[in-house]
Amino acid sequence: MDGLTIAILGLALCVILCGVGSAFGLFFTGRAAAAVLAEKPKAFGGVLTLSVLPATQGIYGFVLGIMGLGYLSAGMSVEMGWGIFFAALPLAICGLVTGMLQGLTSVAGLNAIAKKEVSFGRLILFPAMVETYAILALVISIMLLGAI
Repeated sequence: MDGLTIAILGLALCVILCGVGSAFGLFFTGRAAAAVLAEKPKAFGGVLTLSVLPATQGIYGFVLGIMGLGYLSAGMSVEMGWGIFFAALPLAICGLVTGMLQGLTSVAGLNAIAKKEVSFGRLILFPAMVETYAILALVISIMLLGAI
């Protein structure tokens, strides 16, 4: 494999894994949101916000994929290709895991809304804590790309 192929593989892996994490997270929250809205249709605003939070990991993977395209060139060295591959790896792994876990954390918040009136501001804090690690992984991957 040449450097360009290795780099493309790393960026593609990042975009795909972040997208898969978000898709699973959104699947979990979508099911819970439908159940909550069937009982409490007036809670739509809070339910919607908690439901879409796991989508951010897919966006982060997409952003890193677009940024990584600027580093690709025909005939790039194998070392450069591996550098890009490994720069994308932190976000790829973290995006997959945090997307799913943020979805499950948001489902817990949705369940709390279903059971009783709970302050939405308090509930969003818990999935936001999971989001922090996705943001940190994005920053690290961007920094690693910049170091190449």
